[in-house]
Amino acid sequence: MTSPNDLTFRLSRSRGSVPRARALLHAVLGGWGVAQEVVDDAELVLSELVTNALRVPVPSDRQIGVRITRSAAEGLLRLEVSDAGGGRPEIREPGGEETGGRGLLLVAALAHSWGYEERAAGIGKTVFAELKAPDIVAEPAVRKVAAVMVRAGQTVRVRSEWRTVLGVRSGHYAAGGPAVVLELDDGPSLWVHAAEPVTVRTGECSG
Repeated sequence: MTSPNDLTFRLSRSRGSVPRARALLHAVLGGWGVAQEVVDDAELVLSELVTNALRVPVPSDRQIGVRITRSAAEGLLRLEVSDAGGGRPEIREPGGEETGGRGLLLVAALAHSWGYEERAAGIGKTVFAELKAPDIVAEPAVRKVAAVMVRAGQTVRVRSEWRTVLGVRSGHYAAGGPAVVLELDDGPSLWVHAAEPVTVRTGECSG
């Protein structure tokens, strides 16, 4: 599900998922007008949440879910990471010689609030963190967003013309890297890197 205030995507259980999550978050927060200090904190928090989810002992084919939402009215940014594992996330206080185990300490220090919830559908849990983002902005009529944020029904600018997006699907470039494939009302589908900015015109969504 993707909306102007909500981005949801899934990650494979691989080491490359942490930088991919950071890149998508960075692109989205740039479009939302979030201050750089908050962006830096959010990237650290999301990195720790995704890293912890990757360490959960579950079958390798189980993906990790990520959701990024904003509330301009409350000035809040919410990050959620879901995994299929059990257990309860708890803050540890590792010894001075331990190199790991400080992830949730960092999350608790940077976030306004954090916690976890059992998933309403399916197995596993969702760990969330909320950060104060007073500069977060409401959606303008014409804006640039990361391609991964585009949804069916919006109008996007392709070269010098506006095209309606009929469908959105994920793709993958042969040379590597995530892509978004936009099916347009006229002309061939448009392949765009997931984090590449696309100009959209809002208020014209169908349904």
